[in-house]
Amino acid sequence: MIAKHIAQNKKTCIDYNNFRKAVFSELAPRDSEMVLYLLPWLLCVNHPSVPGFIQDLERPFKVYGIDSEKEIVQREPAFKKMFEIESERSLLGYSPDICWVQGVYTIGSTGTIGQTSASDCDIWICVDRRTGCNASCMNGLYRKINLIKDWMDANLKLPVYFFITDAEDIQNCRFGLMDAESSGTVQKNVLKEEFYRTGIRICGKIPVWWVCFRDGEPTDYSGTVAELMKPGFEDYDFIDLGDLKSVGAEESFGAAVWQINKALTHPLKSIIKMLMLKMMWDEADGELLCSRFRASVLKGPENGLLRDPGVFSMRALLAHYRQLDGSMLAFIKKCVYVRCDIRLASGKTTIREKLAEALFSGDKLNIRDIHRLNEFSSWSYAEQSRFGRQIFDLLVRMCNDITSVGADTPNGIDPRDMTIIGRKLSACLKQKPHKIPVLHKPTSKTNPPKLVFDYSDGQWRVCEAEGGTVVSSSDIVRCLAYLVWNRIYDPDQTRMNPNPTSITMQETINLAGSIREAFGGYDISAVPFENFLAPEKATRLLMVTDFEGPVQLVENPPDVCLIYKNAWGELFVRRFSSMDAVRVFMNETGIDINQVDMNYYVRRSSLVYEKTIERSKNGVSRRFSKKR
Repeated sequence: MIAKHIAQNKKTCIDYNNFRKAVFSELAPRDSEMVLYLLPWLLCVNHPSVPGFIQDLERPFKVYGIDSEKEIVQREPAFKKMFEIESERSLLGYSPDICWVQGVYTIGSTGTIGQTSASDCDIWICVDRRTGCNASCMNGLYRKINLIKDWMDANLKLPVYFFITDAEDIQNCRFGLMDAESSGTVQKNVLKEEFYRTGIRICGKIPVWWVCFRDGEPTDYSGTVAELMKPGFEDYDFIDLGDLKSVGAEESFGAAVWQINKALTHPLKSIIKMLMLKMMWDEADGELLCSRFRASVLKGPENGLLRDPGVFSMRALLAHYRQLDGSMLAFIKKCVYVRCDIRLASGKTTIREKLAEALFSGDKLNIRDIHRLNEFSSWSYAEQSRFGRQIFDLLVRMCNDITSVGADTPNGIDPRDMTIIGRKLSACLKQKPHKIPVLHKPTSKTNPPKLVFDYSDGQWRVCEAEGGTVVSSSDIVRCLAYLVWNRIYDPDQTRMNPNPTSITMQETINLAGSIREAFGGYDISAVPFENFLAPEKATRLLMVTDFEGPVQLVENPPDVCLIYKNAWGELFVRRFSSMDAVRVFMNETGIDINQVDMNYYVRRSSLVYEKTIERSKNGVSRRFSKKR
């Protein structure tokens, strides 16, 4: 009886997997072809003309079951033609000493309603070291995958990231230390839950977990594994990656904190995941979302579009917050709509719109909201900024809710991870004297505003051409630093009203260029993680002398503005009345001119610019090279 259910579930799983591949193919026709069919072939081929070739490869690789994948076998002639290989024989040969790749899988939004033009594709390459995949074999696999990734980076629009995983590690939820792409000890079962719920099997074995289901009966994972190993049944198309029964409170807490960290650079994407984690926290005693989704797929939902894990998960999310907090529901629906780049009532009916109709069938959007959200990419800077602030307000609210009930929970989280996350949050959100505040944008494509510089009553105001004030200060250098740091300064869309000061439009363009060259723009994700384990300290400075006054050939100018960036990715602006005041400040804060990247700016309009900047450098060097 168990064998019968396994066979039926296997058939349904294959059908479901093909549905996911079809969604991926419609959303990204060319890139999906490379990921779903070319990638497994590249892993199995070691030919000088093919990406991934390793001349001294000791053992060839082969993805389990690739010979029976008709979609790949039928495409092989086209693949050989792509790489100018004239041989008619298949390159998917057999060797007695093969290093088997157990499976190749996606994880995340790929092939779901959540996949957009800004999405990437995370791919797990699963091996099993217990079956003879030794250190030499693993080294070869890493080399091969790096070469394949280099080719894909150059030929695909879709960013692809590879993670080599071991079957035993997945069984025990060991996913490594924290880095820019993973969260180390912060999430274990959470990551496995996402894999089971969202994964596409590109090629290889089917996880046993997916067929371990009988409607109305308790799950018997170990019994299913034992059945698969019985003589006479032995279906080798499955891989045991372990059961998943629950996600502990500690892990929900840690993963939620991690999502706040991710939200610093991807707020709209992370707020949805954050809400999901909060839902998992609230429903900790209930059935896991991945298990509910598996049951829905294997029972065969009336609406086949509910086989999209993104649709299923976000429907569950909307239902949860409808019951828990109806006041949040309207805004959450807008976040989901914009996050998934949906265009309902737009005259087009693609797979995305079909999936969206299934998603919002129980929580319909107002038609007026639909038309307005369809125009999100053309919203003004002010409108997009307000939406971004609402997202971060919701994030802060979620953070407070979680930390208030989880203060005593994170005993299993590595203190190092928590220190890094806490300090990253501080660098992004905490206000400090003289610090340039960070503008929280909902997406990376926020429209830059058309700006107007205006001066009156000793105050510089930078306003939108048709809106309110963006930034104001008595110091125009601080205004420019704010605009450049938050990546909203475009000289082609900026003008200056007539004013009584000596500042010209060209001078602001020149200084903005120097600020951008010295510091770039705000990007907390580019700061190395280890920086947050050390005290904050200045690493780069830009000294601006006499920007708003006449340039003087003196070593101690009466007006000095210091812009500096610290190792935590924070930018500060300080103004001083003399170079001596700058020296006192550096002494007090421990800034050593010999250990920071020093840059200088003097007004380019001066006829004696070269002499002035050279004297400024020499003067600074003499003053700060003395022993203090």
